[in-house]
Amino acid sequence: MPSVPERMDYCLQFLESKTEALAGYVKIDSYSDEIQAASLLKNTDEIRYLIEEISDIDWISFDGREVQILSKGYQRLEELRKTNVASDQGFVAMWLHSSMDNAWKEGFEPGIRDVGYKALRIDRSEFNNKIDDEIIAGIRRSRFLVADFTSDPPENARGSVYYEAGFAHGLNIPVIFTCRKDLLKDIHFDTRQYNHIAWEKPEDLRKQLKDRISATIGDGPHRNKNPQQ
Repeated sequence: MPSVPERMDYCLQFLESKTEALAGYVKIDSYSDEIQAASLLKNTDEIRYLIEEISDIDWISFDGREVQILSKGYQRLEELRKTNVASDQGFVAMWLHSSMDNAWKEGFEPGIRDVGYKALRIDRSEFNNKIDDEIIAGIRRSRFLVADFTSDPPENARGSVYYEAGFAHGLNIPVIFTCRKDLLKDIHFDTRQYNHIAWEKPEDLRKQLKDRISATIGDGPHRNKNPQQ
């Protein structure tokens, strides 16, 4: 489990995602469940303890009900953003099904590698903790997240992918949306506003993903080491 300082960072990042203006306030009671999940806490007592600890180091002001991020808090958030910018990893949230194996092998993984990053798919990683914890930790360590909404047509919504995309958004981690073209019409309306990469074949996905990452995020640290470049 993450340390208390790490959870303080997680909580601060979540509070920023819910702050609508520079001097805005966030009502703790309105987001208690989300704060608990984002900060990996057990109950409301732990939420209050963590909020008070963050207040004591002047990252936020807290009147018992509402939180306002202070200058030191924004300085800390900027430090955390720089940590992610230095990451060489792209997290892929996708349908973990054998029918997607070619899309991974010939599309997602090489497309991310071509532009100089390492692709992380959580079921291809070694870990000792619960997979939910590893997903959260993997996203936090990533420069960006690729969210693919391809699914078995009767199911349509890939619930976990929506969660992972939303979690990354809350941390200000860039999200690249993709979906197999014939299923694009079935994605949830909440994400239709985003420009999805609509792919048909894995090789097309590879090129489109490489171009989108390069154009919107920039080349990764391993780009010059890739013999294909």
